[in-house]
Amino acid sequence: MFGLATFDYDDDGFRECGVTGLTIHKSAEDLVKLFGLTAIVSLAVGGAFALTVALTRWEAIGLLGPGKYYRFTSLHAWFMILFWMVFMEIAILYVGGPFVLGRKLSVPKLGWAGYGIMLLGGGLAVYSIATYDLPNQAPFYTSYVPLPSPAPYFAGAVLFLLGALVAAVPFFVTLWREKRENPTKTLPLITFGAFITGVIALEALVGGITALTPAFLWRIGFFEHLDAAWYRQMFWTIGHGSQQINLLAMITVWYFMTHVIGGAEVASEKVSRVAFVLYLFFINLGAAHHLMSDPALSSAWRMWNTSYAAYGAVVASMIHAFAIPAGLEAGRRRKGAGGGLFGWLWSAPWKDPGFSSTILSIILFGFLGGITGVMMGQMQLNMSWHNNLAVPGHFHATVVLGTTLSFMGLAYYVLRLVFGRDWFASRLASIQPFFYGGAMAVVCLMMMYLGLLFGVPRRHPSVMDIPGTAFDFSPAEPFFVVFGAAAILSVVAGALFVVVAVGTLLFGGEFTPPIVEDRAISPGSGDADPPHDQSMRGTFVLVLVFFGVFVVLYALNWFLLSQVWEIGP
Repeated sequence: MFGLATFDYDDDGFRECGVTGLTIHKSAEDLVKLFGLTAIVSLAVGGAFALTVALTRWEAIGLLGPGKYYRFTSLHAWFMILFWMVFMEIAILYVGGPFVLGRKLSVPKLGWAGYGIMLLGGGLAVYSIATYDLPNQAPFYTSYVPLPSPAPYFAGAVLFLLGALVAAVPFFVTLWREKRENPTKTLPLITFGAFITGVIALEALVGGITALTPAFLWRIGFFEHLDAAWYRQMFWTIGHGSQQINLLAMITVWYFMTHVIGGAEVASEKVSRVAFVLYLFFINLGAAHHLMSDPALSSAWRMWNTSYAAYGAVVASMIHAFAIPAGLEAGRRRKGAGGGLFGWLWSAPWKDPGFSSTILSIILFGFLGGITGVMMGQMQLNMSWHNNLAVPGHFHATVVLGTTLSFMGLAYYVLRLVFGRDWFASRLASIQPFFYGGAMAVVCLMMMYLGLLFGVPRRHPSVMDIPGTAFDFSPAEPFFVVFGAAAILSVVAGALFVVVAVGTLLFGGEFTPPIVEDRAISPGSGDADPPHDQSMRGTFVLVLVFFGVFVVLYALNWFLLSQVWEIGP
């Protein structure tokens, strides 16, 4: 049954991981199991709601009416964006901190307390969404005031965010004790990335609590009035800030997984650290692209945010986009794993679902999520993206093709690392990342196409019965068919991940680590950059291809913008 692998712990509760050589303490290991399993269960529930939403937006089926559609969409968002990802991200902090540092988790009782508060708050919010039936008062994921969402919803949201803050405290205390005991020792790059992730999470969580607490007090009558413009701006510190947490956690996982499975090195530790620091100062400002049409924001602020502020975050992303594949290429070439331009990539362990999930996440996030995010975050181009179906196309490319795929890869690995179980149905596990990534890529592309080319709105359950509209959406019907079929396949592929994960815990055999020399986690020890005596020409070519696609899509979006208003003769 769950976690019954025969690990040998010493008297202090430590064991050596046979996969990585890491020294792992039971205090952190138990919480990683708890948060990770909760995340996977949330993914399964959120996937079921995703199916209902997709079958509603597929015009030929139209499964749900408007009331249930909004309710199910909000539940889908809570289970996928908050439960699946935030529970998983807390687990990632414990892996990036105590696991990599070989330390006990400090104040683990706070980890358990934070979990309980998150569960209580999340359950209250979900119950409010599922049961509140007063007209025009059902809570949405955004729940803008003065929409009168119920007070228990706001209370639950605040508790969930507060619980995540409490659960993050043991990670920060562990790092503080590490630096106090080893003041001259630099944190490993993976731990440093987890630390920056944690700091940005604090910004987002505190911002969300700052917005939602007054909303709760307003709903119980303590405040007579709450400024709607202020609320919108504060809400998006968590509304989009949660995606910034996802981004940094995902990149940290990329560095970790490409090393432990693919044998990657760190191309330049100093440059990678600089990229993380740039995120610290600039990435949370990206929340503004949801507010580019908001009259409460001045034009000067919008221009600064979508130009100079955005450039700092984009430069950081470009650094990681080169550094991670370059480190993989250098590491594999050093081990003699493939020659020529791309032999290092073709010879990689693609049958390992942890590796394939990670690499597919890097590729699909970069080409679909990253490029579209930059375009959507520019003030002029935002006009052609704002509030149409291309917006969820973009954020599904980031949080699904990017974050979810990378977290699936980490979960595959943790099943061996923490639970000591070999994969159930290993052939199915090898296929699942390609199935899921391919189907979801089609879903994202169809949503972007329907939004940008046909102007299909993002929030209405059906475009065929919008009262008073002069638009003819009938030419979009064939693309809805492709979208709907791909959405069903992606839900099936996501379900396969859950089947493999649960099957591994219940029926997987005990995992025996292969004998590998130099297993210990070493990327980013902080001592020195690795010597650049390996060719990185394959990565250079891939980066040129990426920039070429970027330029083409950028030009295409400017062309689409030019068609918004036609000037007559």
